[in-house]
Amino acid sequence: MEITEDFLKETPFAVTVCDNDGIIVYMNDKASATWEARGGASLIGKSLYDCHGERATAMIKNMLATGSTNAYTILKNGQKKLIYQSPWHKDGKVAGLVELSIVIPEEMPHFVRG
Repeated sequence: MEITEDFLKETPFAVTVCDNDGIIVYMNDKASATWEARGGASLIGKSLYDCHGERATAMIKNMLATGSTNAYTILKNGQKKLIYQSPWHKDGKVAGLVELSIVIPEEMPHFVRG
């Protein structure tokens, strides 16, 4: 995957991208730092399946096959995070997944508009 303009490199949330085979093709600085204990940026080129258990592997394969999205929140190391996993497309076909991991405040306003 070629990223010609790396505007995500220094964003304050983690961005990890894999291809349709589950191979990590991109990690921004925050994602590399988040996964430093497991290899950080050296995980690029390696399989997501090596980092996940059976249940998560099945979910990843399903998202890749169906183009579905998975979103949830977690509490990890005292921080609440939104995890958003969604397909990216090339020529109209699922080409892989993008995962965003965003720290969110414990108390966050919610607005209903429109």
